[in-house]
Amino acid sequence: MDAAWRRLPAEQRAQDKAEFIAACEDFATDHLLQGFSLVGTRGDADLMLVAETENLDRIHEFHVVLAQSGLAKWCTQPYSFLGMRKSSEYSDDERFVARPFNGKYLFVYPFVKTRAWYALPAPQRWEIMQGHIKMGREYPNVDNHTTYSFGLDDQEFVVAFDTDDIGDFLDLVQGLRTTEASAYTARDTPSFTCIRTGIRRGVDALDGEALRATI
Repeated sequence: MDAAWRRLPAEQRAQDKAEFIAACEDFATDHLLQGFSLVGTRGDADLMLVAETENLDRIHEFHVVLAQSGLAKWCTQPYSFLGMRKSSEYSDDERFVARPFNGKYLFVYPFVKTRAWYALPAPQRWEIMQGHIKMGREYPNVDNHTTYSFGLDDQEFVVAFDTDDIGDFLDLVQGLRTTEASAYTARDTPSFTCIRTGIRRGVDALDGEALRATI
């Protein structure tokens, strides 16, 4: 958010927020949409929206409508990550079904592997990844939601974890650094630590003032 927006009269800020929330609620009637606050956890972003749709057209239309809200006129969108659900060649976990993040906290980062990784024979890559997956399963309270971005966006994957225990997630990531697969990581930043607030509370956090339900 532009800091100047917080200095606008309360009535104007309330109207701006109401328009943004209305656009989100309309989209969420038949799509998965969740809101998370980054206030206090990132210096360059205040709100994260996670949307899942049946095609790219719905993503496009949603953002067109969002841009028409008063709030969007004071916003920049410094990050946007596009991914698609796809079965994993290393695991039998079901990843086709849309499912929301249920933990109190969400951790998201783009992920790129080195080209040397893809030069390895497929059986060797599979064997290496089993150690990586085994480490992840030592933390059953941390749920993984990985989507694929090859050719769709700058990264190869959008990696997301949700959990109620920040410590478990920290220990998991620290443990994953020790696996053989980690040596083939080219990029896994920026990293976003998000608080699951819902869209209304996340928007209210932008200026610290609750929006009355009647607005």
